[in-house]
Amino acid sequence: MEKSGSRGDGATVNAETRPAFVTIALVAFALLAFAGNSVLCRLALSSKSIDPWSFTAVRLGAGALTLLALTSRRTRSATLTESRRADWKRAAYLVLYALPFSLAYVALDTGTGALLLFGAVQLTMLFLGILAGERPRPLEWLALSGAAGGVVYLVLPGVRAPDPVAAALMLAAGLGWGLYTVAGRNGRRGADPTVTTAQAFRHAAMIVIPATAIALPYWSITPSGVGLATISGALTSGIGYAVWYAALRDVSTTRAALVQLSVPVLAAIGGVVFLSEAITARLSIASLIILGSIAAGVAGRRQASSRLGSS
Repeated sequence: MEKSGSRGDGATVNAETRPAFVTIALVAFALLAFAGNSVLCRLALSSKSIDPWSFTAVRLGAGALTLLALTSRRTRSATLTESRRADWKRAAYLVLYALPFSLAYVALDTGTGALLLFGAVQLTMLFLGILAGERPRPLEWLALSGAAGGVVYLVLPGVRAPDPVAAALMLAAGLGWGLYTVAGRNGRRGADPTVTTAQAFRHAAMIVIPATAIALPYWSITPSGVGLATISGALTSGIGYAVWYAALRDVSTTRAALVQLSVPVLAAIGGVVFLSEAITARLSIASLIILGSIAAGVAGRRQASSRLGSS
């Protein structure tokens, strides 16, 4: 029989949760996928092999087709009927993230964009978590501050005053991703994360693809650009987001916000590998600060949960 109980952070957990190492593996894959999106987007837009509108449309379309193909043989009519309204809400959040993300990276450098995006994501998820009843403990606040400080240290020395429109777009993208993540975590327990992600992508593509007609005079599409956008949509977005949704059922909103601060570091490492960017002492130090803070916050939450469970 299924039992549930409080986790101490405002979340309700199921006694039949998956093993911890499985959740860790899912989260790790998802975070690598998020970093991959940044690398792929930078590769496509910096080379001007595709415009940001077309990149977003191809990305969401490829994600929708991939996920719908994976779920086409599943019996899910009841699930889809019950979650149709939620699917459109998630789709709106997905569009709010994906389109401003691409548009902003045309005018923002990588460091500034990462700082604005993940700062907005963190604040959005923390605010929504507090509204839902979560109360971060002092060590978690310290960990969040340390991780955020590491991100600032990584990017601030090279940051100039950003273009205000591009900055606003990236903040909007962070808001959209934060809302999308929380919506996935709070989704109906038992719903198939791949199915719900597929429907969100399908509806998001239905919104974005017709909207690209507005930007027809600015289209710039090459086979390499389409290829990069397709990989971003099918693998690092579609499958990556489905995996993230699956992992979120066992992760608090606070911890989900915390671990995502590792993505700028992962993206920077991806830049070194795929864009021939130099490895710097600043990158190494910032990585230690961010990843160390995340480890401290996660360990603190685990110890507090263990004490509550034994009392």
